[in-house]
Amino acid sequence: MKRETSMALITVMMWSTLAPAVKLTTENIPTMQMLCITSGLAFLFLLFYNGIRNKLSLIKKMSPQTILKMAGLGFLGLFLYSALYYYGIDQLTSSEACILNYLWPLMTVIFSGILLHEPMTAKKIVSMLLSFLGIVILSLGGEHGSGNAALGILACILAAACYGLFSVLNKKEGMDQGLTMMVIWLTTSLCAALCSLFGKPWVPVHGLSWAGLIWIGVFLNAVAYLLWALAINGTDSTAAIANLAYLVPLLSMILSILFLHEPLKLQLILALVLIVGGILLQNLPSKKPI
Repeated sequence: MKRETSMALITVMMWSTLAPAVKLTTENIPTMQMLCITSGLAFLFLLFYNGIRNKLSLIKKMSPQTILKMAGLGFLGLFLYSALYYYGIDQLTSSEACILNYLWPLMTVIFSGILLHEPMTAKKIVSMLLSFLGIVILSLGGEHGSGNAALGILACILAAACYGLFSVLNKKEGMDQGLTMMVIWLTTSLCAALCSLFGKPWVPVHGLSWAGLIWIGVFLNAVAYLLWALAINGTDSTAAIANLAYLVPLLSMILSILFLHEPLKLQLILALVLIVGGILLQNLPSKKPI
């Protein structure tokens, strides 16, 4: 358990840097270019990882339908999710975007009820209402980022919905996660490359921008997701490990204040408490489904 907890905590600390890292990197590089490069780096890392584990031969044994399912999951769960989330980060402060992003566990509960027929309980309903109230508080009053706040909030909510649906469908399919994530990141990179043809032109990458791309692509995308999967799969207490993820928006807010000089607002704190508190509430045992 200590090993799994350590891996999960390392992942949490790494993921807490995502919103600030994306905010800084997209100042110099178009979003789709960044998503294409970082996803490509994640794919290459996982290609190497699966290669040393002698798993690449399993791809040849998979049916075209299975590979298409992996690609479909990649389009939904990481291309659409990342594109929407990164757009939200660009429009809002990184703190606001990260807090809204952590609606995805709530979206997972909603889609689990619809697709996996998991029971809806009173606690889950209260959890949803608390998180919704957090969205309302975050969207009302105060200054947001330099872009369109309404579109940024909507993008982050849609991103959370995409990732929540992806989590449920991925669980439902039950495929090998090492190979699945490799195909998913390749799909994400190719989709981002295609979209970049219709958006801002690519720009040369220099110096610290490469450091940001490598950090996001190799460490936050490939290594962090891999560590998280190993932690979840290796523990007897999934809930205890999963709950550590709710430290991410708090740590991200602290990093954004320290390094991006974003203001600490009561509005942010209240939204964080309501959204994360509501999601934690849904993990408490419920006696009677309704």
